[in-house]
Amino acid sequence: MKKPEKKKKVKKEEQGGGTTVALPGPPPKGNYGDGAEFDKIKYLEAKLILKPDRFTSVDGFREFGQAMQATAKKVGVGFIADPNTSRRPEIREIIFVDTPDFRLYNNSFILRRRISYVDGFPVGDPEIVFKFRSEDRDAAIALDVRPKIAGKYRIKLKAQAMPLKDQVGGMRILFSHNCQFGISQAHDADKTSMSTLLHVFPALAALKTVPNEKVSLVNGGIVEEVLLPLGQLDFKRGIIAKCDVSLWRSRGDHMPLIGEFGFQVRFEDAEEVGMKSRNLARQFFIALQHDVQHWMALGTTKTGTVYRMKGYKPESDE
Repeated sequence: MKKPEKKKKVKKEEQGGGTTVALPGPPPKGNYGDGAEFDKIKYLEAKLILKPDRFTSVDGFREFGQAMQATAKKVGVGFIADPNTSRRPEIREIIFVDTPDFRLYNNSFILRRRISYVDGFPVGDPEIVFKFRSEDRDAAIALDVRPKIAGKYRIKLKAQAMPLKDQVGGMRILFSHNCQFGISQAHDADKTSMSTLLHVFPALAALKTVPNEKVSLVNGGIVEEVLLPLGQLDFKRGIIAKCDVSLWRSRGDHMPLIGEFGFQVRFEDAEEVGMKSRNLARQFFIALQHDVQHWMALGTTKTGTVYRMKGYKPESDE
């Protein structure tokens, strides 16, 4: 008689629930082409993607904030309110650019521009963000996203916690390797030319291109982001995270697209974040999903929503 197969043991951290935090192996050590050491993960960012229909006024933002605070109190996370929560939301304009066949996004790259507005007028230098996002931590770390520009830029390497794609109460991790700079820091004349992008972002060199190829607005759309800061979450032992809630809608007709709640922690070394703080952050993230599940939109991201505006289904695994 054939013996029944033994069931594979599933580690607690691989299940949707639980309060433990899986610790991956040590990050890869190595150097980029010019000898610079690999960047280190210095940010933990957690996001819940939300249905847009409840954000019809600023009251909806504050209602979500109250629900979030109730969860924080329940699980023992400290909270410091932001005074700007009682004021007007911030407004930003966001555009994504890509090839007509979405070659950047389908290869895990994202290129966007963001402009902040105050009292209806743009302020500051428009910000360019170029990122590579993947479930493969080592691949994200090893890809050199530094731009080839004469001006200043910033690099951010993040671990991004997201809910599971098909149910609340779990967590998956994406790794996002970003570079950011003001548009005034890049002086190339034709910023819509694919050859310009290949020059500014050498990481795109592996993509196939054709002569005189151009990039354009993804789905011809301009996104208006309405963002309300909520405050700071205290995960103990000095681990403080700013949090906010936002709505993305299309510019012009103001059609709501997607909402998001997020919090972010910055650290110099991941090892300095103690296990108690990690577990508390995970516990809060899981509990919040259950408490606000009627707000949540599963299986998408903000960027993914923009790419799917006209029914196209990109191949990105984000």
